[in-house]
Amino acid sequence: MISIKDIAKVIGVSPSSVSLTLNGKAKEKRISDELAKKIIKTAKQMGYHPNSVAVGLRTGKSKTIGLIVENISNHFFSSLAKIIEDEARKFGYYVVYCSTENDTEKGQEMMQMLYNHQVDGYLITPANGMEAGIKKLLDKNRPVVLMDRYFENLSVPYVVVDNYSGMKEGMEYLIKSGYKEIGFVTVDIDLLQIKERERAYREAIVENNLKLDEANILKLRYNDSKKNFTAPITKFIKNGKGLEAVFFATNYLGIDELRSMKELGLTIPNDIAMICFDDHDIFELHSPGITVIKQPISEIAKNAVNILIGELGHTKTVSNSKVVLQTETIFRASS
Repeated sequence: MISIKDIAKVIGVSPSSVSLTLNGKAKEKRISDELAKKIIKTAKQMGYHPNSVAVGLRTGKSKTIGLIVENISNHFFSSLAKIIEDEARKFGYYVVYCSTENDTEKGQEMMQMLYNHQVDGYLITPANGMEAGIKKLLDKNRPVVLMDRYFENLSVPYVVVDNYSGMKEGMEYLIKSGYKEIGFVTVDIDLLQIKERERAYREAIVENNLKLDEANILKLRYNDSKKNFTAPITKFIKNGKGLEAVFFATNYLGIDELRSMKELGLTIPNDIAMICFDDHDIFELHSPGITVIKQPISEIAKNAVNILIGELGHTKTVSNSKVVLQTETIFRASS
């Protein structure tokens, strides 16, 4: 690795002259323009890169953003992370990724780890119980933007989608298509977006004078997700009395539904129709294609980064920005 001392030795000047020049202080310290240009040119030719830790200690800025998501391997969050990384680099920032698995303790540990690494700002999809840790960051004047979910009792910028309206639109579509016995498969995590999707399902059933049957709702343990949900979904479909369609609250539940249908030897939509909240490449490639409520991942990422960059002082932003984006129903042959 090339150091400032190496550059100074090649040019024949003091390391302090090289350091001052590379830190933009040549004129202030009366270093001639000719020498400054020579130092900069030589540094580039030798492939010099500043030590980010040293720069951070000196300036108080690490030029890094901490990104905390539920699960970086999940299609939604990995896609979100990629766009965030691309957008952050436009402003000269790098991104450090980590996942909470919706575990409060792990989430707190990740926030502390990123704080110890002196990241300049945080983009977080929080697990329940992380409010206190986020408030501590805010009290220490660390910019935070929440994504995908937020805490109603915490004043912090966020970017989310209108989960209720998206789910309601999907339900109205199924009902207008003639389906009356509509099942709902979800998970038992106490998160705002999941609760909003269930609320929309229940209200759509009642408002359209259909029977709200609790037997048509399958609520799975989130912590069992690593084992996959194929077996309980298969049982739910097999034992469901007269189910005509099923709405899945997340894309990973919908993927396990495809496995269940294969195991049962049933076809979509002839035996049972299907719709899923959140898209996935599998749903587009599957035959028939799966109807989905698509989240605007690119808009979520770009809005979140722009708000955070504004909080960091690089662009103008509205303090405590609250952005709610609309979903899009992608109609395919499964419904």
